[in-house]
Parts: sequence; structure tokens; C-alpha cells
Amino acid sequence: MKVSTALCSAALGVGLGTLLLPGAALADTTVSPATTPVGGTVVLTATTCNPKSGDAIFRVTGPNRDQNVRSTTAAAGGGLSAELFTAGFTLGTYTVAATCGDGSSAGSASFTVTPIGGAPAGSGGDSHDTGALAAGGTLLGTALAGAVILIRRRRPVSTVA
Repeated sequence: MKVSTALCSAALGVGLGTLLLPGAALADTTVSPATTPVGGTVVLTATTCNPKSGDAIFRVTGPNRDQNVRSTTAAAGGGLSAELFTAGFTLGTYTVAATCGDGSSAGSASFTVTPIGGAPAGSGGDSHDTGALAAGGTLLGTALAGAVILIRRRRPVSTVA
């Protein structure tokens, strides 16, 4: 089998995988800080939302919440952001899923509410990087496995006499 055929097959596999990559893996939503005490404030940011396309909706779900937070505030680094006051929240981890004004998903992130005087506030809780890394690794692994299978199929089978 020619090397060019294997490379073309691998490139085709990566290309098809990229087309099937979910948009959520490319989206970017952050929550900062990732840990806050009850009564603290977290900033929700959807960096991929275009303020000209309308409001961003942040859906907050967790132990005692299922609410939407609307944002029309442009974030300093781009996108839209909102502040969320955690008074009345139960201790635990909350998930924030963002939807842009044009209906596209802006991904999700999470934050944890701790007791007052509990763990110190951390830096932003961004789950975007791990999803993109996992998707990229899957695409690369699939392309390599496909190339190995094609190469092995083309080899003549030897017999032991």
C-alpha cells in the first residue's frame, strides 16, 4: 500500500470527524470564580455570543435551582456576561449552560457554592478546554487506527510450511 493512500485515508477520517464535532466543544462559557461562599457573586460569561445577535440566556441548574439569567451586558473580553448572587443557594455544584441570542449554544461550565468561611474562591471554572482536548484526541486516535487497519489489510498473508 502506498503511503499516500494511507495519508489520504487518515486525512479523510480527520476531516469527517471535524464535521461531526459538536458545536458545544467549540463554544466557550466560563464562571468566575469557580468556588464561592453562600451569598457570594459569580460572573457568568459566554465569550462566543455576539451582543448584536441579542441577549444571552444562562440556565443555572443544581441542588435547588433551575433558573434562567438573561444578559445584555457586553463582557470586557468579548461576548456577554451576567452577575449571579448566590444568596439562598444550597451548598453544592451548579451547572451553567449558555445560549446566544441567535439560538446557538455557547457551552457550559460549573461552579461550587461552599459554606461561608469555607474554601477560598478559585479561578474561572471553564470546562471548554477538556471537551476540545478529548474531541481532538478522539479524532487523532481514530485516524491513526484507520491508517493501521488499511496498511495491515494490504499486506500479503504469509503461510508457514
